[in-house]
Amino acid sequence: MPRKILHLDLDAFFCSVEENNDPSLRGKPFAVGGRPDQRGVVASCSYAARLHGVHSAMPMSQAKRICPELIIVSGRHGDYGKISHQVMDYLKTLTPLLEQVSIDEAFLDLSDLPEPGEELAKSIQQYIQDHFQLPCSIGVATNKLVAKVATDVGKAAKRSASPPRAIKVVAPGEEAAFFAPLPTKALWGIGPKTSARLAEMGIHTIGDIARWPVEERRKHLGKFGDYLSKSAVGIDDSPIHTSHEVKSVSNETTFARDIADVQVLYETLHWLSESVGRRLRKHNLAGTTVKLKLRWANFTTLSRQLTLPKPTSDDREIYAAVKELFNQTWQKGKPVRLLGVGVTQFSTQASQLTLWDAANKKDDQLLSAVDNLRERYGKDSIMRGSDLKYKKSEQMDEEED
Repeated sequence: MPRKILHLDLDAFFCSVEENNDPSLRGKPFAVGGRPDQRGVVASCSYAARLHGVHSAMPMSQAKRICPELIIVSGRHGDYGKISHQVMDYLKTLTPLLEQVSIDEAFLDLSDLPEPGEELAKSIQQYIQDHFQLPCSIGVATNKLVAKVATDVGKAAKRSASPPRAIKVVAPGEEAAFFAPLPTKALWGIGPKTSARLAEMGIHTIGDIARWPVEERRKHLGKFGDYLSKSAVGIDDSPIHTSHEVKSVSNETTFARDIADVQVLYETLHWLSESVGRRLRKHNLAGTTVKLKLRWANFTTLSRQLTLPKPTSDDREIYAAVKELFNQTWQKGKPVRLLGVGVTQFSTQASQLTLWDAANKKDDQLLSAVDNLRERYGKDSIMRGSDLKYKKSEQMDEEED
């Protein structure tokens, strides 16, 4: 029996949550994100705004230029996470084979349920609308690749000021025919550069890839060409991953204005290190590789890393390492647009404690106590003296990759 895989995407999720909080926003062009005068970017935008050409990751200043009536909403990120958890908890009642790939997107394997895929999709879509007042689109196919593309195709076919609420089903055996007329960029792994390179060789659609002679494909793309040959006819054996392994923990900030004051830059690295350390301890992780991200005023972005002799989740050790990287990288007096701190190459705290001495163990217990106080009473409930000197300008969303 073929698998029954559903890909679910909450339509303009952030905006849908904001519309539930403020119904007057419905049908209007608005965007969730930062202020245009503070280099904010569009995190999400309503479908009415998309009709004007606004899209996510666009600078908010540009969005306002192309859509002067655009309403800007700062966002309720705590609400987004809470509601996302509620939706995912509902989906888990349908199957344990759930793979959440982002805050608003997931794959489900419903092969064990007797109902047809389209019937299941309609039922899920209606439940989420009735219980969470959220629109969603769903793709149904025999594998993750085709289901994801089906969702994208279904949504693209319903371009209007309202959420698409699309359901697109690709029946078993119809994968290659479904893919054939689609542009090459619809496939996973094909970005703008690869798509342009393929176009130069006369390859414009997924069907063109499927018909491409094996020798030519391997000559130009090597092993990647073999992957594309399978994908082009809708073959994908990847399983549903029911757990997400955290590979890195990072945090970054974009300044409202370029900063050249070294003390301010140090203090920014300090609280970024604290944030990363706190999140590492929350996940019971410690890492050996500390990373610095630095962006100049002209958008040139640098990345540097340092490997420590032993894993850590200690703010002070993270800060000491990233400060060393910063001193090696920063050019005195040169303005900085963005700073980021990250840690990777993880081990668990449990194995780490067998290596640490008693003093370090006490330090870790103290840090955990501070974490608990901040979680209970707020981030500013307990602070170091240096934290009082500098008020961060604009903190971007935290990321776990």
